[in-house]
Amino acid sequence: MSLVTLLLLAALGTKPPTTLPAEATELFDGKTLNGWITSGGHYDGHASWTIEDGALTGRQNAKGEGGLIYTAHEYSDFTFECEVKIEEPMDSGIFLDMVPGLRGYQVTIDTPKDGELGGIYSDGWLQHNPEGWKNFKKGEWNKLSVFTQHEPKQGTVVVRAKLNGELLVAYMAPEDPKVFARAGHIGLQVHGGQGMEPKTKVQFRRITIQGEALDTQPRFRGAPTALELSDAAKLLGWRPLFDGKSLDGWEMHGDPTGAVAKDGQIEITGGGGELATKEDFKDFELQLDFQTSEMANSGVFLRAARDGSNPAYSGCEIQVLDDFNWERVSNSKLEPWQFCGSLYHAQPPKAKALKPIGEWNTYRIRCCGSRIRTELNGVELYDVDTHELPLADPPFEKRAATGFIGLQRHGGASEQDKSWVRYRNLFVRPL
Repeated sequence: MSLVTLLLLAALGTKPPTTLPAEATELFDGKTLNGWITSGGHYDGHASWTIEDGALTGRQNAKGEGGLIYTAHEYSDFTFECEVKIEEPMDSGIFLDMVPGLRGYQVTIDTPKDGELGGIYSDGWLQHNPEGWKNFKKGEWNKLSVFTQHEPKQGTVVVRAKLNGELLVAYMAPEDPKVFARAGHIGLQVHGGQGMEPKTKVQFRRITIQGEALDTQPRFRGAPTALELSDAAKLLGWRPLFDGKSLDGWEMHGDPTGAVAKDGQIEITGGGGELATKEDFKDFELQLDFQTSEMANSGVFLRAARDGSNPAYSGCEIQVLDDFNWERVSNSKLEPWQFCGSLYHAQPPKAKALKPIGEWNTYRIRCCGSRIRTELNGVELYDVDTHELPLADPPFEKRAATGFIGLQRHGGASEQDKSWVRYRNLFVRPL
């Protein structure tokens, strides 16, 4: 490590962030896996995780596959502590800033030959630590403390770890937010392979954290008519899709006069086509508000193809519809998968949560792999694996995995020229 790096670490890494609470929070109750998940990070997998003797215990599965288990919540700046006991040869580690797509950091606990304790790894070595094992007590419990701090203004990250009270590793480097996440889940690993016997295990206990869970903090600030992202939301990767005053970043498919930006809103009038993002998205979370007139018919397209085909079927559509008047005025009967909030022609909503005409509604949608989850006004409508939906035609596995986010320009039935839908507060978080 260079003298410059050591001096910078001394300046940035010797004090914990002032935002950390004084008291540590338990992450593991010693009895259950409550508060832990096995997917949603940069590395998932299929390791076996059990509770044995009050410890979170990891092994390869019957096929010799490994994987991570993650904290359910996401963090940025924190001190994470645990006790770890590891059998040999086991390859493990503490993973930081775990989200799909972007890279995070691993503090290695690698016992196979030439493995390192306290190295910093991220899809390749960032910093070696060949002397890391010298204070490790083999076959016993060891206390491991990992501290991380991001400095967005300086564009740097600090990772520091202690083993049994002694400094194990200190790392600092420039951090490109397009490559590295600045927040995410914390993960514990069982590495696959390595010639391990199925019974070989790594165990963690007395797992605590000092640091606020970002995903439990308010995502927005400001007036409901023009929300702004909180600092926590920005760290989690949220960003606006609409600047509140123009359609920059969007393109109109169909009549270019069908959508206008005004008063912090996008207003879409009846007709054909859709307003589409110029950017394509694969896995993401989306939040937006919508307000409808009577007999409005619109929708939110997800992962729609740019080949001119129907976006509701090349990708998918979350329906936006005037449920209150449609059947009466149009003298028709809606299918269950046509009501507002449905995954169009695939999954009906399991609850009704649409507010009366003229009031604003909020969608929160998560697309990750084949799974789609939709909330309307805080009520979960469904959380489904789209590959298992029998109503879907064509099947979702034949649809685009990546595409634009769109706002449908459809209109009403008998009053098409008078209907409209307004959208505001559009935010996305790529995963």
